[in-house]
Amino acid sequence: MSRQIFLNGELEEEIYMEQPEGFVVPGKERKVCKLVKSLYGLKQAPKQWHAKFDQTMLANGFKINECDKCVYIKNTPNHEVIVCLYVDDMLIMSRDITDVNATKRMLASKFDMKDLGVADLILGIRIHKTPQGLALSQSHYIERVLDKFKYLNFNVAKTPIDVSFALQKNEGESDSQLDYARVLGSLMYIMNCTRPDIACAISKLSRFTSNPNQTYWMAMKRVLGYLKHTQTYALHYNKYPAVIEGYSDANWITGSSEVKSTSGYIFTVGGGAVSWKSSKQTCIARSTMESEFIALDKAGEEAEWLQNFLEDIPFWPKPLAPICIHCDSQAAIGRAGSVIYNGKSRHIRRRHYTVRQLLSSGVITIDYVKSRDNVADPLTKGLSREGVSRSSMGIGLRPRTCHHGGNST
Repeated sequence: MSRQIFLNGELEEEIYMEQPEGFVVPGKERKVCKLVKSLYGLKQAPKQWHAKFDQTMLANGFKINECDKCVYIKNTPNHEVIVCLYVDDMLIMSRDITDVNATKRMLASKFDMKDLGVADLILGIRIHKTPQGLALSQSHYIERVLDKFKYLNFNVAKTPIDVSFALQKNEGESDSQLDYARVLGSLMYIMNCTRPDIACAISKLSRFTSNPNQTYWMAMKRVLGYLKHTQTYALHYNKYPAVIEGYSDANWITGSSEVKSTSGYIFTVGGGAVSWKSSKQTCIARSTMESEFIALDKAGEEAEWLQNFLEDIPFWPKPLAPICIHCDSQAAIGRAGSVIYNGKSRHIRRRHYTVRQLLSSGVITIDYVKSRDNVADPLTKGLSREGVSRSSMGIGLRPRTCHHGGNST
């Protein structure tokens, strides 16, 4: 599909537009056009298109996943069909090709759409079949980004962030702020889709978008250099086991100018990362244990969402097992299992209650893991070359060596 999809939306308001250039009616130059259909560029357009698509899917027996409104599921006599929508791109999945074809025919009868065949490229992410399962990569997109910003003259780097590097607020003049935001936007898309290993660097660089200086540019070029070094990396997923595992970590205040710690979590399925986040904590922790506990609460929140999402996914084994979150702080694990509440930690009372609830309701379990084996470690701090390599392998991020002969879309 294309931007024309927005023409499918029905307008609820009365909207007028100026006559388009080249289509002005002589003698009626002062008149305006009344819109009868939604149009690309209108604020309402995406909402109206989505409402129209919802109506069509519901009318054809699909139900909406309550955790992600862009995932539609339908039970058929043969198996089940899942449709995932992202603006005007969609994936149709089923164990039976007849169900896929029936869904395509139904959609083609309602909308003007283009069938690109078996999915091997979607939203800039290439899907590779491997003997073990699947791999997702963005090497072609990374290549375009590196080529686009080659004028920055960056060198190849073996790690995304320097261990000794500390970013501080720029009090001086801003240095190429627009360019900085442009590069950061491209890197952020790569990080969000397939590269959790650069999440910490991107999280830190994002905090200085409004006023960057040469120090931030050096850090930005290092990330570009690291991507050049690891361009062939892909996230690998094995068919089995169909189990979600979580890892949580925090890095307590490291710089004199920082007052808030950094949280990181990562969840894997079949050995490959499916969800990750690196972010500055929203409240001030008074100890390492507290910062680890705040991170654990964030990971628990994501685990609950993942479990609710999978509740509606037909192919996932039921009943759902609790999601095990690995944490490298025994003090935080002890705090999570304790019913007694210490008055000194009143400011994290809500987080303590939430984690206790998730534990008692069987949504999560918490397990101790050594810091060395905690794959969420690079989401909170810079690591050595060996540390980056070890944690990347732990989340299925490694060079893609298997040949895949699929056609490009």
